[in-house]
Amino acid sequence: MPFFTPGDHPGASFAELLKRVGIDPFQKHLTESSTHVNFPHATTCVALRFADGVVMAGDRRATSGNVISHRSMEKVVSADKFSGVAIAGTAGPAMEMIKLFQLQLEHYEKVEGQLLSLEGKANQLSMMVRGNLPAAMQGLVVVPIFAGYDLQKGYGRLWDYDPTGGRYEEREFVATGSGSVHAGAVIKVGWRTSMSQDAAVRLALKSLWEAADSDSATGGPDTLRGIYPIVASITANGWERIDDSTLSRLVEELIAEHQERNQEV
Repeated sequence: MPFFTPGDHPGASFAELLKRVGIDPFQKHLTESSTHVNFPHATTCVALRFADGVVMAGDRRATSGNVISHRSMEKVVSADKFSGVAIAGTAGPAMEMIKLFQLQLEHYEKVEGQLLSLEGKANQLSMMVRGNLPAAMQGLVVVPIFAGYDLQKGYGRLWDYDPTGGRYEEREFVATGSGSVHAGAVIKVGWRTSMSQDAAVRLALKSLWEAADSDSATGGPDTLRGIYPIVASITANGWERIDDSTLSRLVEELIAEHQERNQEV
């Protein structure tokens, strides 16, 4: 185990601990030719507040240029019991960042003996995004969404980021990725302050449906393969992923709505 003097101790920062032992978690060595490679990219993710917390959702498609590289990627994951993170951008660095973020939160809890505040978690993720800036300047951009339930304030909160590490708290909803314009427009029209969890899940799913209809990089529900978006809620009871059987039923309802609308036309 490494030994640190009082003035050199990394404290509760896991990323700083790695640097103290000679590991830079954000160090990237890219050649000139590697910047022209079509790396897999994650696409559309959304998050929105509802009466009792937040709902996060993301499609499952990853693309390399005009090729579908993965059909069942999980872009929305639990950061800890009361928060989650969703990613859009270059898939490899994004998944690496999520794992480091999860370890950071667990490390802080073990060192300090308590959970980091929700805003503190948002700040930690901001520093990790900023640490990835050299890679982002070479095209490996990671743009996450962070959301969770604030135990101190008693309601859900959500943030989005830019590639420089800037973080911005949103009051209603946020969307990121190539289909964010389409998904965000659907949520903007349907969002209500006091909406229930069921209504929020339905709205998030509908936003991804419409995004997939207009954006080739966003994957819609694949009923043939049984692949549905990742949708999860975060409330005072913690993280809960919505099961595929529920999503399958909601997708069937969306299909029925579209068929009915087309028949009326």
